[in-house]
Amino acid sequence: PDVSQPVRLPPPWRIMGRMLRAAILDDYQGVALSMTDWSPLDGRVQVDVFREHIVQEDDIVAALQPYDIVVAMRERTAFPRTTLDRLPNLKLLITTGMGNAAVDVRACYDHGVTFSGTGGGGTSTAELTWALILAAARGIVTEVNNVRGGGWMTTVGTDLQGQTLGLLGLGRLGGRVATIGRAFGMELIAWSQNLTADRCAEMGVTLVERDELFRRADFLSVHLVLSERTRGLVSERDLRLMKQTAWLVNTSRGPIVDEAALAAACEEGWIAGAALDAYSVEPLPAGHPFRRLNNVLPSPHVGYVTEATYRTWFAHIVDDIAGFVDGKPLRIIPRPS
Repeated sequence: PDVSQPVRLPPPWRIMGRMLRAAILDDYQGVALSMTDWSPLDGRVQVDVFREHIVQEDDIVAALQPYDIVVAMRERTAFPRTTLDRLPNLKLLITTGMGNAAVDVRACYDHGVTFSGTGGGGTSTAELTWALILAAARGIVTEVNNVRGGGWMTTVGTDLQGQTLGLLGLGRLGGRVATIGRAFGMELIAWSQNLTADRCAEMGVTLVERDELFRRADFLSVHLVLSERTRGLVSERDLRLMKQTAWLVNTSRGPIVDEAALAAACEEGWIAGAALDAYSVEPLPAGHPFRRLNNVLPSPHVGYVTEATYRTWFAHIVDDIAGFVDGKPLRIIPRPS
């Protein structure tokens, strides 16, 4: 199919004498219409699904002008005030999850746009973190490519038992990653700006100073929320503190790490490599060094992309739209204080 055009869920429904239209953005896999039962919207809402990511703000505005309802898939498409100012027909904005750093929530309220979210999530991102760590430790991508190319083994793997797992953040996801690391027999250390000794004791993790975290970690895994305080938190200085044999793993948000410094660290051998699932610009630009460096494992932000998560998200999206149409909006995300 032509993914530059929306996939329409027929027929053209109308409400109060006119068509009420909803757009679902960034359905990369083309699965939105198959992940839940959309029949509660029959005869009430026309749903269009856009598979191709729209990059430029002018193009986003042009595409979404006709829509009363827009569904944003995580932070794939940003909705700053400048965009919301130019969408006068927008009445309901839904994000998957109950928070979205790419949406100006104050601007939604200023424009009278209801901002709703969904449940979902769980362990999927933590599981992907371990997929990346294991792939890095055992050279999985290299060896699979060797076999597919007609060759055989060329790398020597690293045992996880006895290695040091450094956790930059020990919240829900960081704690889950720590639990699995303990099962591998790893030494666990952690630091973040507000991390307490009590939380570390609860998780069986040693609280260390920031520099010690970077110096000691064999695998350093990032588990922080993106904010003004964490943007660019992992700097060139931090990367230069790391062992040459260490890997940096980031399944949180790309801008937490200075990406230019990380690319240099991988290319120049300051560290062994990086395993990444999040980037400052997504999709990752075609010429980005993360696409060509052999010691970078770049996955396309799939930490949350599992069938169970998607089925929950899309079911809640249908509920959110139906509730809004009924005058009883659900899962409203409050205006920041």
